[in-house]
Amino acid sequence: MNGRTLPPRIGPYIVERRLGAGGMGEVYLAYSVAGEPVAVKVIRPDRTDPHTRARFEREATIARTISGTGRVARFIDADPFDEQPWLAMDYVPGRPLSDVVMDQGPLAAPLVASLGALLAEGLAAVHAVGLVHRDLKAQNVILGDFGPVIIDFGLGAFLGASKGSLSQAGTVIGTVRCMPPEQALGAVDMTQAADVYGLGTVLLYAATGHYPYDGARWEAVAAQVVNPEVGPDLSGLPEALVPVVTSMLAHKSDDRPSLEEVTRKCADLMRLLGTSPARARRALIQETTAKDHPTMVLPQPDGPMLDRLDSLERLLREELASGERSISVPTASQPGTHTAGEINVDLSLSPEPGNGRPAEPMPQRGRPPASRRVAEELRERYARGPALAWSKR
Repeated sequence: MNGRTLPPRIGPYIVERRLGAGGMGEVYLAYSVAGEPVAVKVIRPDRTDPHTRARFEREATIARTISGTGRVARFIDADPFDEQPWLAMDYVPGRPLSDVVMDQGPLAAPLVASLGALLAEGLAAVHAVGLVHRDLKAQNVILGDFGPVIIDFGLGAFLGASKGSLSQAGTVIGTVRCMPPEQALGAVDMTQAADVYGLGTVLLYAATGHYPYDGARWEAVAAQVVNPEVGPDLSGLPEALVPVVTSMLAHKSDDRPSLEEVTRKCADLMRLLGTSPARARRALIQETTAKDHPTMVLPQPDGPMLDRLDSLERLLREELASGERSISVPTASQPGTHTAGEINVDLSLSPEPGNGRPAEPMPQRGRPPASRRVAEELRERYARGPALAWSKR
């Protein structure tokens, strides 16, 4: 699959159009059988080794448990065992922060402080379930009628690669500018401090239109990021924002503030600048929401798309009627076992009420079978290999 070919269907979703592409893969606007718009990302084939698929499965399962915030696009569904893994998220109407800054110029200091406080609260809900976003940047923050929302969450499993991945064309050119030093050095298990750094780059971009480091090639940018002697470029940053942004971009992860501290500092800053968090949030929405922009409203399927959805619905009914069942692929973990600081998630089994024993794998309505070839290959590999565990960070 490539950028020139529009897939008619991804999992149980009918594709309408491509929304964009990046180092991880392609993003499409698609519809469920019920007509609900979703954003579906298909992962690049070179990011789909068995270990990464297993990690993706676990992180996707845990991503479903995030609650307490509307600042992170809701995780809907995923299939890490398809020939090309995909995940579906809420479609968030709005414009990326990067586009807003490019079109309208940098945001005023009170609006940047509001952006920081709101996103820090949202990220705290992600961290509360033990996950890290790992890819915060202006392109992954959507501004709409509700204010800022973080998208592309759930791809963390594909971003924890080794140093070697930095040399893969197209994977870091757009994101190395936002990486904390530890990630640019090849660390796999990112801590919450990595997201604090990423949020710092987002706030710097919102206030100035540039990131902390830049260069003609990713190697030049990475060399600056990992060098403790090279400080971030804070040119154009309003003086009031310098303390909080500087602390978030600290070279050592232990020197960065917590998200709770970021929220408090940004709220204090808004008051210092003569406004309140509630008023600044309203001003942020008013300044960044273009009412006449087509991306600011939820898309609706047109006549041809409705016909395709009808066809999909009939196809899925026929699959169910013929006894076709989704292949349940066990994770590397064993159900019911865990060690201190670790949690094993078995996606293929649902607990049977009342007796505490796992039930038979349940067919998932509206979801076509995964690739038998890939599923069987992974099942065989997992049976031979050691159990993998997701570690709380």
